[in-house]
Amino acid sequence: MPRTARQCILNLVRPKGYVTARAVSRAGIHTQELTRLVADGTLERVGPGRYRLANAEVTEHHGLALAAAAAPGGVICLLSALAFHGIGSQLPAEVWLAIERGQRPPKVANLRLRIARFSGRAFHEGIEVHEIERQRVRVYGVAKTIADLFKARNRVGPDVAVEALREAWRDRRFRMADLDRAARACRVERVMRPYLEGVVA
Repeated sequence: MPRTARQCILNLVRPKGYVTARAVSRAGIHTQELTRLVADGTLERVGPGRYRLANAEVTEHHGLALAAAAAPGGVICLLSALAFHGIGSQLPAEVWLAIERGQRPPKVANLRLRIARFSGRAFHEGIEVHEIERQRVRVYGVAKTIADLFKARNRVGPDVAVEALREAWRDRRFRMADLDRAARACRVERVMRPYLEGVVA
């Protein structure tokens, strides 16, 4: 690979921590150069047409960064969001990722994903943006995550939702107004009410 092509690609990677095949092509570089950089261990492929430095910083939330790189429109949710916020005792072996209904789920090498399909307000409510390993990662906030857990209680277990609610309330991790708004977005106001009354009483 000509040094100029290699250096141009690395210059494209550095600001965000990743590069897309489209960006490389727009820079006038053949995308085959990406394949060569993967083969020599400089880059790793993290999703369709998305690459990052193979020696990039790895943190405890590495899986979240990989998922976000592969699906920038997705949102880290449910058990993964809970673990990210340091609430509860759940340590999920896979990354829980919310995508809008109708979107195709991403495929990420060496990463197990659990896909949750949300729509409308249930998808757009309560999104926070964090930076992990120089990657922009969208994660549901604490209040929205609790509402999601009650919505998905048959999938994750009702005890998980109740434990998260109790711990987050005890540690003042959310505002009641935010929880009310999230519960309405997820249509779980009635489901949550008896648990909430028991916690705040």
